[in-house]
Amino acid sequence: MKIAVTGARGLLGWHAAARLHAVNCAARFRGDPPPYDLALLDHAAFEDDDQLDAAVRDAGAVLHFAGVNRGVEAEVEAANPAIARRLADACERTGATPHIVYANSIHANSDTFYGRSKRIAGEILSGTGGPYSEMKLPHIFGECARPHYNNVTATLIDQIWKGERPTINPEGRVSLFHAGAAANLAIDAALGKWSGSATPVGRDMSIVELYDRLWGFHALYGANLFPNLADAFDLALFNSYRTGGYPAFYPKKMDPKSDARGTLFETSKAHGGSQTFVSTTLPGATRGDHFHTDLVERFLVVSGRATIRIRKVLTDEVYSFSVSGDDPVAIDMPPLHTHHIVNDSGDHVVTFFWSHRLFDPANPDTFADPVLIQA
Repeated sequence: MKIAVTGARGLLGWHAAARLHAVNCAARFRGDPPPYDLALLDHAAFEDDDQLDAAVRDAGAVLHFAGVNRGVEAEVEAANPAIARRLADACERTGATPHIVYANSIHANSDTFYGRSKRIAGEILSGTGGPYSEMKLPHIFGECARPHYNNVTATLIDQIWKGERPTINPEGRVSLFHAGAAANLAIDAALGKWSGSATPVGRDMSIVELYDRLWGFHALYGANLFPNLADAFDLALFNSYRTGGYPAFYPKKMDPKSDARGTLFETSKAHGGSQTFVSTTLPGATRGDHFHTDLVERFLVVSGRATIRIRKVLTDEVYSFSVSGDDPVAIDMPPLHTHHIVNDSGDHVVTFFWSHRLFDPANPDTFADPVLIQA
């Protein structure tokens, strides 16, 4: 099935595309053909008729996340309908009738410039001739959200990591919904699991409460203690917080204690259930080349020398970290970032691994994807 994703570099678009990519990776690992042909469109694609036409032609679905949510009021009000019209025109030119899934807003029913803009865009898209579904979304947060750009959660996370004290409106409130959950909802619509209009319920809280929760994560994480992650919302919010520290605050230093007996250092503790294990890697061997959607995972080389590489999926953005048991550091893997460890030494490398939950063979949350993409 061909699926076009607009706004694929934005928060919602990237989360949706990465999850579809995960399904393709799982299929390739099994030796099966990937089920999805992905056409990923950024904002520039809406200036190119040929690129738009190629994306919608023969597409079974279009996940429409591209849009404008800040700027001069008149420009924002005109922008979202204009983008929707460009998409509708491409469908008309090519005779395509894909299932369009539109990321609308809970503000669409309000008589504001942004609400009108989102509502009119939806009216345009609903008339393209194919199936139509829309999600009226509350405030979206998630891994790799852009701080200081209309996302209060990402902004607070960025300020906490940088040691800045934010100014918070004590009366402010927000309804929070994770980008991954919104992406899964959109994908389910594209696959025919629901249609029409959906208004997912977010987690309502004050901005003060949100800050306090994020600061609580930071205080625990700074003390090398993971919070209780049994609640799915806390897991999503903690993953968003910790990804906000990548890569600027990597790696995380350990505190070795030495005496006549040797050296001891505590790696991590958790309030909830967790799993730890140790592996040996032979010289020249590589472990990994996979990613996870929400697993919290830590790598720690305790003996030998190795290189850990991490690549944000669907990009060529790779960061490398040289690690050694002589100077222990922790590498915590961000969600939706493929990673591997390579033994650079002439001897065994011993690595300590920790994850926040026990491995479930029925839901391994592990998708094969090489870190280094061959040209």
